[in-house]
Amino acid sequence: MLPPDDALRQELHNELHARPTVRIQLPALVVQVAVLNEGVSREQELEHLRRLSGQGELHLDQLAGTFLRLRLAGGTLKWERHTEFTSYTLIQPLPRTEPSENGLLGGLVLDPHWLKNIPGRTITAVELLMLVGEVEPPSKPLEQAQAWFGGQTVVASMLGRNGHSCAVTDFRLRPDGFERMVVVAPSSTSPVRAGRIAARLLELEAYRMMALRGWPVARSLRSMLQEAERNLAGITSEMQSSARSDQELLDELKALAAQVEHAMAQHGYRFAASAAYQGIVQARLAELREGPISGTQTIGEFLQRRFAPAMATVESTAQRLAALSQRIERAGGLLRTRVDIALEQQNQQLLAKLSRGQELQLQLQRTVEGLSIAAITYYVVGLLNYLAKAAKEAGWPVQPELFTGLSIPVVMAGVWWLTRQIHHRLLASQSRAKPLTPQRSEYRPE
Repeated sequence: MLPPDDALRQELHNELHARPTVRIQLPALVVQVAVLNEGVSREQELEHLRRLSGQGELHLDQLAGTFLRLRLAGGTLKWERHTEFTSYTLIQPLPRTEPSENGLLGGLVLDPHWLKNIPGRTITAVELLMLVGEVEPPSKPLEQAQAWFGGQTVVASMLGRNGHSCAVTDFRLRPDGFERMVVVAPSSTSPVRAGRIAARLLELEAYRMMALRGWPVARSLRSMLQEAERNLAGITSEMQSSARSDQELLDELKALAAQVEHAMAQHGYRFAASAAYQGIVQARLAELREGPISGTQTIGEFLQRRFAPAMATVESTAQRLAALSQRIERAGGLLRTRVDIALEQQNQQLLAKLSRGQELQLQLQRTVEGLSIAAITYYVVGLLNYLAKAAKEAGWPVQPELFTGLSIPVVMAGVWWLTRQIHHRLLASQSRAKPLTPQRSEYRPE
């Protein structure tokens, strides 16, 4: 009933269902470990997943996408591979443990050694406890959740338009390497809603950490940018004063441009990725629809206190790099114009010298032409004199002296006319030739 499908139709359409939300039955424990997957192949991750009980038959085809859900004895493990990191999320019933700040690894259905040997470098590790409790008044779920943080200062938010649940955390790393979040929701909370809450909170933390990876890079470039900006200001100042040669300025500008372009090539992806992750963090915060709890900062307010300035630093550093590159390009254009003008002046001076030489050559040529006419006339008249003497000896009635004297004006006029004809032909050939024009230099500063 339809024309043939585009080659990408199925893939693009099914992207909406690529990572379905996990259903979570309360109360539950959700543990997520996210590791950077640079240098880690899917084969290595598959080999590690095979070490789980009952998963020895896993095939690489099952990891062809970016999402895989494995059923374990007593829980579910979700594997997700992203561009720069891979997350392993365990969902299981809440262990029978008294509220405390100590870790919950002893109650996991996974072997802690398996978690420790996940290939990659840890970027986030979160214990998310999802408890059943009343959310009215807001202070009641806050008290219930606060028992899991050992008296530490926490931040909390009511979630949803009607405050259907409460999320509490302290954003602190514990001795076991995990940070803890607690969600208190009523027993009527559906598994789908509980899954969405868990996904948003875990993604918020993972993408926050990935976004902040650009911050140390931005700080490390601060001194380089300051020095490069000073050097560029010095070069432009010397361009105005003409205190140094163009070649020296070009060499310095070339080295400065190479330094800035190297920094952009090396860190441009990191800055762009941080901006993209920041957008996801803002989207996840908006999806939480936070409501305040009296006397406590919301999760979004606490994050923005330091997260926003860090991201502003990353953004300003990226903008400074781009602006510095543009300023170097403009300075190169000004220096190129200066070099072109200098070459044009040199060409004009060279043409003026050539024109002066041609005028002198023309004057010399005219002088030589006059002397040549006299010399040629002398030799031709001499030949005619010999011819007249020979004719007299042969009996012709010729007076050699008279004949020679009368022939001088005629010979001189003939030689003059012949010289003028040759001169006119040379001028005509020169006018048809390509005129000499100054050539624009093709030299450009790099």
